[in-house]
Amino acid sequence: MSTWLVTGGAGYIGAHVVRELAASGRRVVVLDDFSSGLERKVPTGIPIVRAAVADREAVSAALVEHKVDGVIHLAAKKAAGESVGIPLHYYRENVVGMLSLLEAMHETGVKRFVYSSSAAVYGTPVANPISEDSPLVPESPYGETKVVGEWMTRDQGIASGLSWVALRYFNVAGAASDDLGDNSVNNLVPMVFRALADGDRPRIFGDDYPTPDGTCIRDYIHVADLAEAHVAAAAHCESNESALALNVGRGVGSSVREVMNMVSEVVGSDVDPLTVGRRAGDPPASTAATVRILETLGWSARRDLRDMVASAWSAWQAHPPH
Repeated sequence: MSTWLVTGGAGYIGAHVVRELAASGRRVVVLDDFSSGLERKVPTGIPIVRAAVADREAVSAALVEHKVDGVIHLAAKKAAGESVGIPLHYYRENVVGMLSLLEAMHETGVKRFVYSSSAAVYGTPVANPISEDSPLVPESPYGETKVVGEWMTRDQGIASGLSWVALRYFNVAGAASDDLGDNSVNNLVPMVFRALADGDRPRIFGDDYPTPDGTCIRDYIHVADLAEAHVAAAAHCESNESALALNVGRGVGSSVREVMNMVSEVVGSDVDPLTVGRRAGDPPASTAATVRILETLGWSARRDLRDMVASAWSAWQAHPPH
């Protein structure tokens, strides 16, 4: 039975990954600085190390103490828009933090690594669906830090035999249970819920894009499916000398208006969105090519947009953010 350290394991995605790893029979340790994570999301009995990934001594000590075999690295700052205003903060957290983590792994001989990357590495795609061989042309400091993280992982793999998988997430939504909801202020579905709670109309940023209904199209992936992809990636690293970057999506595009309509169906009333001007840097459409992850990990998404919105709404009602 292997032991995996999950950085950011008390966060929205991390908490789902922790539970899925534990359900697979693996031992799990959570490392989190709780800058955004919630301790209540970590199951009882799973060890918690309160530290930042940039604290190399603390990370090294945790890797040794818990006899860690592999690391799943989710801890990062992740708001593309925010990163434009405070780029150095994003580089410090996401690049310097990861450098420290990889150094700690190297010092302690940990050779398995699953890296939380992002579809932001592609920027505005030349064509959809986006394959893993598409050019990496990020359009925000956040996306740039994710590309640098992939380079660091690849280069360390070549230099030291690190077995790794980088997972390029598309748009994550939903909840596997009511206590694991997404409280982010930057993701579309919780943004709609927050607007409704505040008595506001949720906003659609632009309806003049070259898409069927004029609104942006994105590939939405259920967080429970994403957690299962992490376990498949961990298993791959355990049994292979891996060096893979893989998309994690459904290969299905949903427009912002379609998401709004689904929210209306789920909550039982028209959310009556307000259309405002475009946001800078929003590509008209972005969907994942999913053949490679199916072929290499045997993974494919099982849940649809209704599953995502309904589970997210249930979790929001159970634990409304303050």
